Amino acid sequence: MSGHSKWSTIKRKKGAADARRGKLFSKLIKEITVAAREGGGDPNTNIRLKNAIEKAKQNNMPSDNIERAIRRGTGEDSDAASFEQITYEGYGPGSVAVLVEALTDNKNRTAADVRHIFTKHGGKLGGSGSVSFMFQRKGFIQVPKDDVSEDRIYEAAIEAGADNVEDGGEVWDIYTEYSDFDAVRTDLKEAGLEIDNSELIMEPASTVRISGKDAQNMMKMMEMLEDSEDVQNAWANFDIDESEMKAFEA
Repeated sequence: MSGHSKWSTIKRKKGAADARRGKLFSKLIKEITVAAREGGGDPNTNIRLKNAIEKAKQNNMPSDNIERAIRRGTGEDSDAASFEQITYEGYGPGSVAVLVEALTDNKNRTAADVRHIFTKHGGKLGGSGSVSFMFQRKGFIQVPKDDVSEDRIYEAAIEAGADNVEDGGEVWDIYTEYSDFDAVRTDLKEAGLEIDNSELIMEPASTVRISGKDAQNMMKMMEMLEDSEDVQNAWANFDIDESEMKAFEA
C-alpha cells in the first residue's frame, strides 16, 4: 500500500465532513475553470477537464455549478475569473520531497501561505526543479473491494491496460500511465466495476521511510496544505507505517 494510497484514503475520509464541503467545491470549481480555459470546454477532447468533471460528480457537485465553471473558463460567462497555476517544490520533515500544485488569483498570498506551512512543520521550500524530477504523472483509480475478488480486479485491470494493482485495504488501487488513464477508467466502468475515486497524481520514483515525530509533522503538513484555499494538490514521497497512518486517521 503506497504512501499516496494511504494518504488518499485518509484525505477522502477527512474531506467527507460537511464543514469542508464548501472549500472542496471551491477547489473543484477552480480546477474545472482552468482546465476549460487551457484546453477548451469539450471534455471529450480535454482529459484534464473530463477528469475534473468526474471528480466533481464523485463529490456530488450540482451540474449547474459544473456548467457555470466551464463557461467561466471558456469566457462565455461574464463572471470570468483569472487563476494562475503555480507549482511549489521543497522538502518536508525527514527530507521528504514535496510537490504542491496551486491555482491562485494572488501569488503573494499563496506563496506566503505555502512557505508558512513548510516552515511550521520543519520543512523548507526549494527552487524550481528541486524535487519535481522525482515524480511522474500517473493515473490513479480506486475500486471498492465489496464483491470484487483479487482475480477479478487483476483480470479487469490488465485487460483495461492498467500498469499495476495494489491492495489498498478497503479498496483496490489501480495505477495507469497518464495517457491511458481515461481509457482504463472507462473500461473498468464498462466491466461493471464501481469507481470510488479516480484522479491524476504525481507518483514518486522512490520513497523515504519516516516515523515518530517526523511522521506526525508530515501528516499535519499534508493536512494543512490540502486545507489551504489555493492549494489544489500536494504530493510527497513519504512512506509511513500503517499503524502510524491509522492513528492520524482517527
